[in-house]
Formats: sequence, structure tokens, C-alpha cells
Amino acid sequence: MQGSQLNILVSLRKTSLVDYPGKIAAVIFIPGCNLRCPWCQNRELVLDTEKAPGAIFLEEALEQIEKRRNVLGGVVLSGGEPTLYRDLPDLIRRIKTQGKPGLPVKLDTNGTFPAVLEELLSRPDTRPDYIAMDLKIAPSRYAVLLSGGAAAAALAPALQKSAALIRSSGIAHEFRSLILPGGFFGPADREALAPLAADSPWNFRPFRPGNCLDPAWDDTFP
Repeated sequence: MQGSQLNILVSLRKTSLVDYPGKIAAVIFIPGCNLRCPWCQNRELVLDTEKAPGAIFLEEALEQIEKRRNVLGGVVLSGGEPTLYRDLPDLIRRIKTQGKPGLPVKLDTNGTFPAVLEELLSRPDTRPDYIAMDLKIAPSRYAVLLSGGAAAAALAPALQKSAALIRSSGIAHEFRSLILPGGFFGPADREALAPLAADSPWNFRPFRPGNCLDPAWDDTFP
């Protein structure tokens, strides 16, 4: 990754049995996000990376993954929002090609940067082997996850394009939604998001409070 930014702080989960379907995986949590979902449980990655649990430099995380190659079946790139990281193509390329053989890569994304997805999918050495896209609430409501303004208007078409790219990519994929308490995610949201998932797997998970971006959500129960 010559010229890439490997001095960013990330969080590393050395072993996960649930983040990459069918594989024992390491998870790299990349800092930064363009959304401010109040229920987000990775608050340090969004607000203060240096306080993230077990924060280490990316190069160190990659070295640890390389040492554990024999027990790993893949690497998950999560966040935060990984597609904000400008050197994401180089990072995926390194994971997929380093060693013999390289490790498969799963990408977790909120789908708001379709141009990045399009770039990743355009080359075999940067194509993720699995993609999970979060469908949070109805696209028309995404403005509540931002500070407002013109940027919110572009989110719905961005989500639609990302979903279409993923569905047509030929890559194993899934869409994911949290069942949020208090009716925050309801039938109208499911109806609005259904065309994005179409016939692809769409998995629903229950919300569990704890370390939420908005502390008020820590006192909210399903």
C-alpha cells in the first residue's frame, strides 16, 4: 500500500464468528461516518477514534491479521463508514492479495457513496467478496440522521444506486435493518425500503441498548 494512509487509528476484533457468514473473521472498524444515527453503538468511531476500544494503527492491525492467517477465513471492513476511507481500494487489494492465498473481504456499508462502490466493483482485486448494506429507515427520512440541508436530498438516489449496484454485482450480499424501539422503524419504513432489497436477503435484527451515540437511547428498550 505504497503512498496509502496506514497511520489511521482503527479498532480490531481479532476473531468473530458472526460478522462474516460462514467464516471465522477478523473485523477492522474504520473511523468516521457521514451519518449520526442516535442508536449507533460505535460512538467512539464516530466521535473520538482515540477512545475507541483497543484503538491501534491500521498497519499494526494488518500485521496481526497476517500472523493469524491460518485461523481466519476472511476479513470484515466495518465502521463507522468504510467507504469514507480514501485508501479503501488499496486496503482491500492488500488483504485479498497478501499471502498465498489472500483472504476474502466482506464490506459493511451504509450505501450512501455509490461512486466508491462502483470503483471497488470495477476491478477484480478490489471487489469485495461479500457486501452487507444497512437499510436504516425510509430513504425520505434520512435527513433526520444528518444535520439537514442540501446533502439530505441526495441520499435517497444514492441509496437506490448502491442497492442496485450490489444486487447486480454477482457478489454474495445482504441487506440489514435494525428493529428500532418506539415505532422509530415501522411498516412504512419497511415498505419504502423493500424495493432496495428486492429479492435479495434482507435480515432484521433487534435493537440492543448500550454505548449509543445518543445516550438517551441507552435507556430505550424494544
